[in-house]
Amino acid sequence: MTTMLDIKFIRENIDIVKAGAKKKNVDIDLDELLKIDDERKESLQKVEAGRVKQNEASDKISSGVTDTERNKLVIKMKVIKKKMQKDEEELRGIMEVWQSLMLQVPNIPDISVPDGKNDEGNKEFKVWGDKPKFSFEPKSHIDIMTNLEMADFERGVKVSGFRGYFLKRDGAELSRAIWNYAQDFFIEKGFDPMIVPSIVRKSNLFGTGHLPNDAEDLYETQDGDYLSGTAEVPTMGYHSDEVLPEDALPIKYLAFSPCFRREAGSHGKDTKGLIRVHEFYKLEQVMLCEASHEESVKWHEWLNKNTEEFVESLKIPYRTVINCGGDLGQGQVKKYDIELWVPLEEKYREISSASYFHDFQTRRFNIRYKDKSGKLQYAHSLNCTAIPTPRILVSLIENFQQKDGTVAVPKVLQKYLGKKVIS
Repeated sequence: MTTMLDIKFIRENIDIVKAGAKKKNVDIDLDELLKIDDERKESLQKVEAGRVKQNEASDKISSGVTDTERNKLVIKMKVIKKKMQKDEEELRGIMEVWQSLMLQVPNIPDISVPDGKNDEGNKEFKVWGDKPKFSFEPKSHIDIMTNLEMADFERGVKVSGFRGYFLKRDGAELSRAIWNYAQDFFIEKGFDPMIVPSIVRKSNLFGTGHLPNDAEDLYETQDGDYLSGTAEVPTMGYHSDEVLPEDALPIKYLAFSPCFRREAGSHGKDTKGLIRVHEFYKLEQVMLCEASHEESVKWHEWLNKNTEEFVESLKIPYRTVINCGGDLGQGQVKKYDIELWVPLEEKYREISSASYFHDFQTRRFNIRYKDKSGKLQYAHSLNCTAIPTPRILVSLIENFQQKDGTVAVPKVLQKYLGKKVIS
C-alpha cells in the first residue's frame, strides 16, 4: 500500500487514513477536510474560468476590432477582473484552511505497530547485556561526575538557568571520545559525515513533521527561524526541491549538530542531571532510499541495528522497544526506541529512536528521483539516532562506576580518551 498522503490518496482511502489517525490518537476531522477540498476545487474552477474569459477578451481587443467593440470589451474586462479579484480572495481563504488541515493529517502507521495511548504502550522485544551487580552502594552520575570534577551542575544553573550544566576535564574529554569513536564506527558502515546547521527556517520543521505539533518544544529566534532539536531537520532540507539520480540511492548521512529543546512538556521530570537538558549534541543517521515499502523496512531495521551494535560495543545493557501508535510522531510509519539501563533509577531510559516515513517528509521537501522508466518518484526517508551526548554519559558512568569512586572506561573508548580509568 502506498502512503502518498496527498488529497487524492486521502479521498480514495479515507477509512484507512481515519484508522491511522485513531491509532496515533490524532484528533482531526477528515470529513471536514473533504468538505473544504470540495470548496477548494469549486473555487479553483471559478478562478480558472475567469482567467479563460479574461484571456479571450484580451485576444479580441488585440485582434483589430473597432473602437466601439474595443470599448465594450474593456468594460467587460473590468467586470471580469473585479469578479476574479473576489474569486481569488475567496480561494486564498479556502486554501489557508485547506493547507492547515492537510498539515495535520498524520501518516498511516504500519500494521505491526501496537495499539497504545503513550510510551507505556510500547512493547519490549529485545533485551541485551547483564545489569551490573554492585558490591557497594552505587552513586548517581551526578554525584560521581561532581566528585571527579567531570561536571559542574551548580555553575551550569548559575550561568545557563534551569537544566544548565558544564562538562569539564574528563567529562568534556569523554564526550569528545564518544563523538570520535561514533564517527569512526558509523562511517565504517558507509555513511557520509556532515556537520549541519542548528538554525533552520520554519519550512524545514514543517517538512519533517515537527511543526505544527511540536511548536512548544522549539526555540524560536527573533527572525522567525528556529533552533533545531535534531540534525534530521537540516539534513532533510539539504536535498529539498531536487531531483536525484536513482543510482545515488540509498543516500546515507551521518549528521552532527548541537541540538536545542525547551522540554516544555516535561516540568518536574528529570530536573537534575543529564537525562533531560535544553542543549546537547547528537550524531544522527539520516537516509533517503527508493520509493519501496520493502526497502524502507530493510533500511529501518539496519539503522536500528547499527545503534544497537554501537551500544553493545560499549558494553552498556539495553533493551529495544517498538513504539505504539500513540507514541509515534505525525510522519512516522514505525519507530523503535533503544533504552539504556540506568542503575540508580533501576529502569531503562531512551537513548535512540529509529523511524521511517515512506514519502511523508519527501513530499513536503519535494525530494524526488527518476526511476528506471523515467517516471518521477518521491524518495523514502528514514532516520535513527547514532548517539546523543551528554545523555549517554548517564548510563555509561553509572554502569561502569567502581567501589573507589572511579569510573572504568569501556575498552573501545580507551584509545580515544587515552586512559583506562577516570579518577
